[in-house]
Amino acid sequence: MYQIVADLHTHTLVSNHAFNTITEMAAKAKSMNYKAIAVTDHACAMPDSPHIWYFYNLRRLPDVMEGIPVLKGIEANVMDINGTLDFESSELAKFDWVIASIHGDCLPGTLTVEQATQLWLNIAENPYVDMIGHSEQAKHIYDYDAVTKVFAQKNKVVELNGNSYAVRPDGVGNMQRLALACKKNGCKVALNTDAHSIYHLENGVSHLYKMLEEIDFPEELIINSSGERLLQELTLHNKQVVNRIGDFLL
Repeated sequence: MYQIVADLHTHTLVSNHAFNTITEMAAKAKSMNYKAIAVTDHACAMPDSPHIWYFYNLRRLPDVMEGIPVLKGIEANVMDINGTLDFESSELAKFDWVIASIHGDCLPGTLTVEQATQLWLNIAENPYVDMIGHSEQAKHIYDYDAVTKVFAQKNKVVELNGNSYAVRPDGVGNMQRLALACKKNGCKVALNTDAHSIYHLENGVSHLYKMLEEIDFPEELIINSSGERLLQELTLHNKQVVNRIGDFLL
């Protein structure tokens, strides 16, 4: 039976299409007995993203809020097929968790398999990216086998996004194929809600478990399936926050 003990992709009301504060999201995660939550609002190229000052001030908040570690993160936007992100590398280096995702407002249109494959191979070379967000999208199908081999080598976590079932249903069929490639190549994954409210967070990712059961996906490749695995992953990514929150994760 699968489980998660942390959600590594959530949004607060500073992304204007979300609805709860950072403290409300943290309190809900605590009530669900999670060991941590990552708050990863949209970077500045998104039309309703927060001002860049928000991200500067985010780092001044406590590591533990409402009794739970809150990883201060960002969902950076992929801006072109070269894998350019909308945030300076010097700033990305300061976050506890960095997601790279494609959104139509920042990279419109459909990519060829070759273009999407090269895009993600370029992202894999970015040392500041921790996780690849909802990459199963139908408009951006890539060579899952070839890319997850490189993701595994470069310690990039592939997200399996529970929210895709609601907002990107045309790509859901790709998610199992992506998960199978991760299993084959030893590429780690994270199961996340991409929650935009406390209610969405509470719904969790149990609908992803059946998909993983069908392919006998190894639990040890799911980084947010235990506090120990999450701590190991944060340490592997050289996150200084582990020195301050490590005891909360064990």
